[in-house]
Order: sequence, then C-alpha cells, then structure tokens
Amino acid sequence: MKDTRSNARVVIIGLGVVGAAVADELTRRGFRAVTVVEQGPVYATGGSSSHAPGFVFQIAPGKAMSELAQRTVNKMDGAQASDGWVSKRVGGIELATDEVRLHELHRRLGFAESWGVPAELISAEEIARLWPGIDTSTVLGGLHTPTDAVVKGVRAVEWQTSRAVENGAKVISSTRVGAVHTASGRVTGVQVHAAGAPADDPGEEIPADIVISCAGFWGPGLARDLLGFEIPMLPVEHGFGFSQPLSGQDWPSESTEVTKPMLRHQSYGMYLREWGNRLAIGAYEHRPMPVADAEIAPVEEYLGGAEQPSVHPFTPQDFTPTWAEAERLMPGIRGGQPDPAKSFNGIFSFTPDGGPLMGPVPGVDGLWMAQAVWVTQSAGVGEVLADWIAYDDPGIDTHGLDLSRFDPTVVSERWAREMGEESYDEVYDIVHPRADTLRLRGLRTSPFYEREVQFGAEFGSANGWERPLWYRANADRGTPMLGDQPLPKRDEWAAQYWDETVAIEAGALREGVGVVDMSSLPRITVSGPGATEFLNAQLSRPVGKGIGSVVYALLMDEAGGVLSDITVARFGEEDYHLGINGTLDTAWLQLNLEQRRDAGSDIGSDAGGEGAAGEGAAGSRSAITIQDVGSGQCGLGLWGPQARAVLSTLTDDDVSAEGFRFYRCRRIRVAGVPVMALRLSYIGELGWELYAPAEFGRHLWDQIFAAGADHGILPVGRRAFESMRLEKGFRLWGSDLSREHTPYEAGIDFALRGEQRERVDQILQDNGRWELKRKLCAVVLDDPSAVILGHEPVYLSSESGGGSSSTSGEPGAEGGAGADTGGNAGAGADAGGNGPGSARIGYVTSADQGFATGLSIAYAWLPIEHSDVGQRLSIRYFDRFYEASVVSEPIFDPTGERMRA
Repeated sequence: MKDTRSNARVVIIGLGVVGAAVADELTRRGFRAVTVVEQGPVYATGGSSSHAPGFVFQIAPGKAMSELAQRTVNKMDGAQASDGWVSKRVGGIELATDEVRLHELHRRLGFAESWGVPAELISAEEIARLWPGIDTSTVLGGLHTPTDAVVKGVRAVEWQTSRAVENGAKVISSTRVGAVHTASGRVTGVQVHAAGAPADDPGEEIPADIVISCAGFWGPGLARDLLGFEIPMLPVEHGFGFSQPLSGQDWPSESTEVTKPMLRHQSYGMYLREWGNRLAIGAYEHRPMPVADAEIAPVEEYLGGAEQPSVHPFTPQDFTPTWAEAERLMPGIRGGQPDPAKSFNGIFSFTPDGGPLMGPVPGVDGLWMAQAVWVTQSAGVGEVLADWIAYDDPGIDTHGLDLSRFDPTVVSERWAREMGEESYDEVYDIVHPRADTLRLRGLRTSPFYEREVQFGAEFGSANGWERPLWYRANADRGTPMLGDQPLPKRDEWAAQYWDETVAIEAGALREGVGVVDMSSLPRITVSGPGATEFLNAQLSRPVGKGIGSVVYALLMDEAGGVLSDITVARFGEEDYHLGINGTLDTAWLQLNLEQRRDAGSDIGSDAGGEGAAGEGAAGSRSAITIQDVGSGQCGLGLWGPQARAVLSTLTDDDVSAEGFRFYRCRRIRVAGVPVMALRLSYIGELGWELYAPAEFGRHLWDQIFAAGADHGILPVGRRAFESMRLEKGFRLWGSDLSREHTPYEAGIDFALRGEQRERVDQILQDNGRWELKRKLCAVVLDDPSAVILGHEPVYLSSESGGGSSSTSGEPGAEGGAGADTGGNAGAGADAGGNGPGSARIGYVTSADQGFATGLSIAYAWLPIEHSDVGQRLSIRYFDRFYEASVVSEPIFDPTGERMRA
C-alpha cells in the first residue's frame, strides 16, 4: 500500500471525543494536513461528549469492544486538561441483589478473564467498605473492576485536540458541513458554511482526499442528507438525575469530583456515581425515547447561549422508579427528589447490536465513518481507525465494528429505529448469546416459510431472514441421544434458545437424509471479462481451472490476517458464484475492484450490487459485475447418506459419485426446477447445496420431501447444523477466527495454494507473523453432559502442574486479579472441581455437544506451547470449572469418506 500520510488531505466532521481522538491519532501517525470541522464551539461542542457520565467499563461479551475500552483507559492515564484531570481509575462495581444477577456476574467475570481485564467477585461487606454509605442489606455480592475509569468527555476532547494541533492539525469551529463532494467514485472535498449563514450562502470548499464522519448523533441525518444513504443508528434520550447537595459523609469536592467506584445496578437498569457532593444517577429502565432529526435543536441556538443540543428536558415521570431504587440503595438521598435544575435527559446513540459504526464507506473511496461510539470506546476507536486509514490494518478484529456488517437491503430508517429501541432496552439486560431480535420479524422469508411453519419451525433471525432453528414436528421422530446414551438435561442457561429435538434432527440426518434451509446464506456472483484474473489476485489460492470446479479460499488483509473464508464455484469461463460470510466481503471485493481500475488495470468495474462504485468504468476494456444474488433466490442443503438416493429420482442428470464429484458444481434440473447444484458439505455428510429462483421454491421443497418420504427425510434446523460442523472441525469465521488470525494459526492453511501461498507467506514474514505463537485447537470436555457456549476463559488444568504464567500472545493475556475471593458472599466457590492451576492462557470461541460423537466439543485459542494433543485444560463456566483436553481433529469422520462418498 502506498504511504500517502505526509500529503493526504483529511477532513474530520465533528470534534466530539471521537473526532478529537481520530485527529490526535492520525497526526501521531504522520498525517499533517488534517482539518477538523465542528459546527459548535470548542471544546464543549454540544454533542453527547459534552454531558456523558464518562464511565469506561472494560468488560464486554465481545473481545473487540473490551479491547477498545482497555485502549481508551490506557491512553487517558495521567492526561491533564486546562481545568484538571481527564481520567481517574476509580474502578467499578456491578451489584447483584438477586440470584439471577449474581449468576450473571460469574459469567461476566469469565469475560473479564478471557479479555484480560482485572476483576474479582466481592462480598456485600467489601462493597460497603469500598462505598461507605451504601445499604447492602439486599446486596448478595458484586463484580469489582478496579482499573475501570471515569473519563471527563470535554476534557478528553481538549487534551486530544491540543495534541493534534501541536502536530499540525487545524480546527474550524462554529462551521457546519453542507456537502461532501465526490468525483469518479472518490471523495474530493467538503463544502462548509459558517454557523447561522443564510441558505443561499455559497460557503467554502475544503479539498480532501479523506473525509471522516465523526458527527455523533447528527450522523444519521448527515448520512441521509449529504451522502444519500441510511445508517443503522438511533439517537435516544437517557434520563440522568442529580441529587441535591449531600452532607453527612465524605463526599468529594467539586474539583475532585469522584473518588469511589462507579456503581452499576443492572437489575434496575441504572448506574450511580459521585459528582462532587451530589449523587448522579443514570436510568435505562424507562421507555425508549428516540430523537428524530427535527427534535435536535439547531446548534446556532447553542452558540447563542441556549442549552446544548444533546440535552433535553428532564422527564421526572420516567425517572421515578429509578429514583425509588436509588433511595433504597443510598440512604443519604432518602426523602429527597432529583434536582430539577441539574437533571436532564441526555442523547446517546444506539445501533442494532450495540457496536460502533466505523470503517470505510462502500462505494466512495476516501469516505470513512466513526459513528455511534461512546466515551467508553472512544480513544480505542481513534487508534484503530487511524491504523486502518494509515496502514490498511486496524490491528484488531473489526467484523463486529465495521459499518458494512449491516446489509443495506434491510437497513432503513424504520429498521434503525426499531433495532435501536431494542438495543436501548437491552443495555443492562442479561442477554443470552443465542437470543434473537423481537423487532420486525418476518421481514425476509424464504419460499419454504409456510412449509416450515407447518413442521412447527422455531425461527431465529439472521440478517432479517427468518431461519429455522429446529422443528417441533421432529420431536416424535426418535429419542434424543448423545452418542449411544440418552441425551442428558442441559443446565438452565445452556438450554435457552435450544431444544432436545436438535439432537433428534442431527442423528436422523447423520443416519438418513435431511433438508436445511440455506436461503439466508449470503451469496454473490463475480462475472464478466477479467473476473478470473481479478479473483486470483484477491484469493488465497487460484480459482478452479475448469468450469464446474469449486474451491475453498480465503480473503486476506495486507498483514496476512483472514478477512473471510468463502467458496468459489466456477459456472463459466468468467462466471463465478461465491458463498460469502456477509456484506463485508462484498464491500471489500468492490473496493479492491475499484482500486485496481484506478491503478490502471485492464479490469473494469460494473456496479452490480448494493453500494457498488462503478463510476468511470465504462471506458475500460473489460467490465466485471459483482452482484448480490441472495435476494430473489432460495437455497436448500440436501445432506445425509441417503441424499443421492433422493436427488437421483428427481433429476435426469448424473449425480453418481463418479458423475458428480465432491467440490464440483453444475446447473441441473431438479423436478423441473432450474437449480444451481454445488456438491459441498459444511456438516461432513454426502450432499448438495441447491439454489433456485425463489418462484420455484415451494415446488422444489414439495418434490424433495415427496421423493425422500421412503428414506425418512426430515427438515433440519440451524442448531443441528451448528453442532455437526463442530464435530467435523469446520471453522466459523467471525466466531472462531478473524483478521486477527493467520491461516496457519487457524488451521486452514490448506486454503493457501500456488503463487498466492508464496505471497501470503512473504507477507507474514514481513509483518513478524510467521512464527506460530498460538493455535485454534479442538477441545473435548471430560463431562459430555457439560455444555459451554463460547467466550469462556481457558486455563491450564491443575492436573498438568499448571503453575505456569504462560500467555496466549493476546493483549492482556495475563488477565488480572480474576481470582475468586474465597469466603466472600457470591465469590464463586468452584462447583465442578478445584479450579485452574494457572493464569488464563486462552479463550473458547464456539462450543456445543456433538450428538453423533457423544462429546462436548469446544474450539479455543491456546498458546502454541499448550496446544499439543492431550494437553489438560480447565474452562471456567459461570461459577464452575470443567476439565478438558486438546484432541486431534476432525473428531467426526477424520478421513472425510462420508462427504466424499
């Protein structure tokens, strides 16, 4: 990648805590032509940063969000603004006043240890010692994170902006952006106007090669009005109340502000912290109050002395339940009321999954975003985005952060509102990792939907699609088994969003034949003159040499990380069908196609998908189309030992082992339906993926089930699919691996071939990633009835003499305090053994029971020195530890004979 940092012209829209962080980090990486345009004043710009409570809590279910928070507190340590401290590591305490929440705190302690955040479970007595004046009569325990911090938003803006200006950045305040200009698919500049300028003011253009939107809750309106697309983000009001001034205990001074840990009382949707001699209380328990663009006050009013736009009037009726619980917990405020002069409703931004929207904007080269970022992750986002722009390597897994993770097909203003409201509702809820949205269900359905309903399908949601998880009609098709034993009962947590029918479906498919609805699988075509050359330049191996070939390949980033794993089926000389992991893959391929065109390659681009940037390609000697083909089509997986027997009765084509070999594709007719057939298997059984135009779907379903009746055919849901792929050792990108990992570490280096392998190997050597320091390992729990779900911390077993402090090579792998506190209430006495004999060495990525093998299987990242087969491990699951061993893989059918039959 050409380094243009010294002369690239950058415009950042917005000087909140995110814009300031991005400006600071870009200038620290050598960018010198950086201009920040802010519509409000500096440094209290009027956005969310100006009123945010600033609690940076580092524990999160996902690794990336936790790492962003860790980076934020680490950067802010010791920072000073003109009027005082920027950050204080006062710590945090999560309270449990019921057994359900206490149980959840054990899970969150597991997250802390997985991601390297110092944490410990403490008793009510210890909470009272750390927070004098709290009533702990109903408190069962708490989770203490001593290195969490309070960050002052406005001071963080000032501190980071000052550093950016020292390094050459320019800040233009009281100026709004009226347009983002583009030409030939790339950014050229922004049009700016002084705040309050008349509508006919021509303004001024600031030339730019890179434009970054850090506009906070103004982001959706900016994207809609200036960029012409919708982003899935919703500004929502959040009640924030202040007590009257308090006395009678050691409250800090106005300048000191906070000395005690910030409290989170999630069971009541609230948090509390000192604010000088007052108690400040935030409420998430009230109704969602979305804020429309028209309800955001013009910044000109703020510049004229009015309240900042991010602050709306306090609604005491919404705050009443929160205040009542605060009074019960804090005797010092009993009998009072929130101070109406200081209390307010503040506006924050919410996305469907709670993550930020960051990264390059598809279709417009040089346009970037960092939206829906709270103070909690702000400095971390600044670092990651700056690395991404400067080096094309964000340095962490971004698949849950990248704005392109949401399919533009489903993103709309209503969808963003519905999902944002649900996200707000769930901020402090105990959310199961397998839980699905309850909003806008039925948005996308396959033509098989009515038939699936007839079979009693329990549906989940995947990118707007209704996807069957299991079928209640299969409950009487057999006895649920785990290997050769009756299936044991799962614990209450693992049994949620699951049913024992899953075991029946998996067993029946392994023994006979089953049908899986594959319509929600993202798919694209890449076709046109030059498609072969283009794909060979993007993939980790050459495409198949002949028409009818299928290959498994990787998309790789510039540092040798795995961006995605895909299947590439060749249906013509320049006609390819790709099974991808989502819209991130489409966006990446389109970006690379445009960059090759811009670099003067003969390969052109023909915009053929959502967000494709094809401007200027008409004059090139060839044109490639990248087209989304998921909509308007449907797909079925027909798998199992009897799959050939069923398919052969429905087609005149040769589907014998010799006539239709493994990893081949062909267009055939099935019961008269035009079908694109791929002989693939993600579950380790003989079979095909069959794709057809949607209007043929119901007929295709009916004919397959009629033909399979004598073979005991049954519909099979996603849960059985997930279990079977684990038995077979097939990785799930985004869960088991990401761009943080190399193919060698992840055990998929077989997808490297030819010149592409040489290229990847050289990249890994150049980036210091050649030596293996960690490995994705198959792990089997000693107890087959034990079920874990992913993200659990892994330790050396005490059986293996684990006093070692070996780490996994991950940031913060040493963990922290993390140890249970023995006799403290709720401290988590081990319920399944004596606990680990060492510090955390790794973490689980995905797990489930294997119903054919009779095993409880997990995949985990481990340091290379502890990855040998037979290595004894201990895995924390809530308040117990499960003993386990590293095993060879694949566990099921290691020779692959079944799927190649």
